[in-house]
Amino acid sequence: MAVGPSSTVVVKLGGDVLEPERIGPVAADLARARTLAGALIVVHGGGPQASALSRRLGLEPRIVGGRRITGPEDLEVVTMVVAGRLNVALVAALAAAGVSAVGLHGASGRVIRAHRRPPRVVSGAGPDPIDFGLVGDVDGFDTALLGTLTTAGHVPVLACLGCADDGTVLNINADIVASQLAAALGATALVAVSGVGGVRRDRDDPASRIARLTIAEARAAIADGTVQGGMIPKLEEAFAPLEAGVGAVHVVGPGEVSGALAAPGRVGTVLVP
Repeated sequence: MAVGPSSTVVVKLGGDVLEPERIGPVAADLARARTLAGALIVVHGGGPQASALSRRLGLEPRIVGGRRITGPEDLEVVTMVVAGRLNVALVAALAAAGVSAVGLHGASGRVIRAHRRPPRVVSGAGPDPIDFGLVGDVDGFDTALLGTLTTAGHVPVLACLGCADDGTVLNINADIVASQLAAALGATALVAVSGVGGVRRDRDDPASRIARLTIAEARAAIADGTVQGGMIPKLEEAFAPLEAGVGAVHVVGPGEVSGALAAPGRVGTVLVP
């Protein structure tokens, strides 16, 4: 089902599509998408850029079970990169594309409420609980603030940082923020944009793209090995918003948001309940 003027669409942008050579075309695509939906909200990450700056500063990123451990120095880097440079660059690119965007982070009106994640056992990291440091789990969103902005014609652009009750800023995975926000808003669609693009039967063959998957079909594709590597968590993260009532989750490449919304399944992969 294509979106319409009364729909709400959440778009998640991975850091890999926010490099300088890509950000202009990505913003132009979002400008086209803005004309298709009643409300558009963007969530973005910045993992690759944060890792690169960490190394330049002599701080080797610590990744356990595919998840970033965030100490105080790591959080400084994430804040500078994600809520600073990338958020400003994306909002500016959207302005150049004719979109009135408002840059936010979790502490902005506490738009992303969170608590510090307790130590937990994670797959791929052994039997002992892992303390991920200043990493948060989402408690909720200020949907009224977001509604005020979208009703006034703005596109909120959220950096993936949360804010605890005591004002502590917490690093949160952008996929998690976007999927939980889409569920909280009852969004018509969630669109996840990355350099990987849609789901493929053979990740090296663009012609093997899978246009449409149900939750059951996606689980089967993971179980039988059709889907492998980094696409597995992207699919698994889509299940919760679909089960919570989000109409569709699109997995697409740079520049494909508007095409996915106009004709679901034409580009990337659309997941439906």
